[in-house]
Amino acid sequence: MKKMRIVIGCDHAGFELKRWVQKRVRALGYSIVDVGSRRLKPGDDYPDYAKAMAEVIQKGKAKRGILICGSGVGASIAINKFKGIRAALCENTFSAHQGVEDDDANVLCLGARVTGPELAMELVDAFLHAHFSNADRHRRRVQKVISFER
Repeated sequence: MKKMRIVIGCDHAGFELKRWVQKRVRALGYSIVDVGSRRLKPGDDYPDYAKAMAEVIQKGKAKRGILICGSGVGASIAINKFKGIRAALCENTFSAHQGVEDDDANVLCLGARVTGPELAMELVDAFLHAHFSNADRHRRRVQKVISFER
């Protein structure tokens, strides 16, 4: 079975953690679409990477994404503005897998200034190994959320 493609992006604050995340994602056998930053650019803006990531997912070039900024909050707010995106800022493994299983989250947001590399690897594992349950109640709830985009 072919593994899904994962889109990864970050601003300057998430640059170092992104390197760890990329290594982990590749070690798990996934291919990566890198929307930047590809080099440290102090003062760059997380909304630019959120937009680039959302476009990749919307075009079907990746199924899920991992977006990193300083706290994860700004990245989460920005990417959730795009149609078809259900991003979750996670700081524990339960939320990382439950967000996919119950809420069909397709983007994991991480805060590099509040989440160390070891925890980030656990969050990435939980997020990528999770699958939407497809239970009636969860499908109904996700459809209600999707209806807000109209």
